[in-house]
Amino acid sequence: MVERRGPVETMGNPVVHFEIIGKDPELLRGYFGELFGWQFETGGPVAPTVSEAGRYGFMDATDETGQRIPGGIGGGPGFDSHVVFYVNVPDVEAALQRAESLGGKRVMGPERNAAGLVVGHLTDPEGNLIGLAALP
Repeated sequence: MVERRGPVETMGNPVVHFEIIGKDPELLRGYFGELFGWQFETGGPVAPTVSEAGRYGFMDATDETGQRIPGGIGGGPGFDSHVVFYVNVPDVEAALQRAESLGGKRVMGPERNAAGLVVGHLTDPEGNLIGLAALP
């Protein structure tokens, strides 16, 4: 457990979503569901570059204090396994360009799903995968 000292500063762009992607999303949802008590809804739209349609399970994780970070587990046989968190930005394309100018690399996007959510992926200068999301 991390001990906080002094005032907590607010984050400029908050983390708004996390994903766990793998080749067998049903297995992963079963595993994390059992491990953490998570429940999933698989009916929502998702960009085809993020997961196979119908195989992405959304969840809304809210703790006892009301803190909330939604997430999802998806993928399919053609997807590489990875975990990523998404940072809210007003413009995914602009944020991807800025990331590239700072030494990052564009991996995906911008992509828009049927509900209007725009996402992108980048890697930082050390190769860590980060997601960007412009909420509709």
